[in-house]
Amino acid sequence: MMPGGMNPRKMKQMMNKLGMSMDPIEGVTRVTIETAEGTYLFEDAEVVAMTMQGTTTYQLTGTPKFEGAGVIDSAPVEAEISDDDISLVSMQANVSLDAAKAALIETNGDIAEAIMKLGDQ
Repeated sequence: MMPGGMNPRKMKQMMNKLGMSMDPIEGVTRVTIETAEGTYLFEDAEVVAMTMQGTTTYQLTGTPKFEGAGVIDSAPVEAEISDDDISLVSMQANVSLDAAKAALIETNGDIAEAIMKLGDQ
C-alpha cells in the first residue's frame, strides 16, 4: 500500500489521468551539481524522471556533501518550489495556493505526493 492508503495501481491510474509519468533512473552512482559557490555531490542518489504536460523534471533524493573553498560539508538541501508547481497542485487538488504550497513543502516538492495528500483530506 502507498501512503494515505492508496494502492499503487490506483495511484498509477490517477497519474495517467493527469498526464503524469514517473520513471526511476536505474544505476545512478553519483550526481554532481556545480554552482558558483562550490559543488554538491550526491553519492548513491536516487533519481526519478517525472514527465507532466510534456515537461520532464528530475527529482533527486540523497544526502549531499558540499565542496566549496576547500571545505566539505554535509548539508540538507530543501527542494525549491516554483510558483508553477504551486499553481498546478492548487488546480489539480482544487485547494488554495497556500494549501498547495504547504503540501509541497511537506512533501519536499513532490507534486504527485502533494496532490494525493490533498486529495485524501
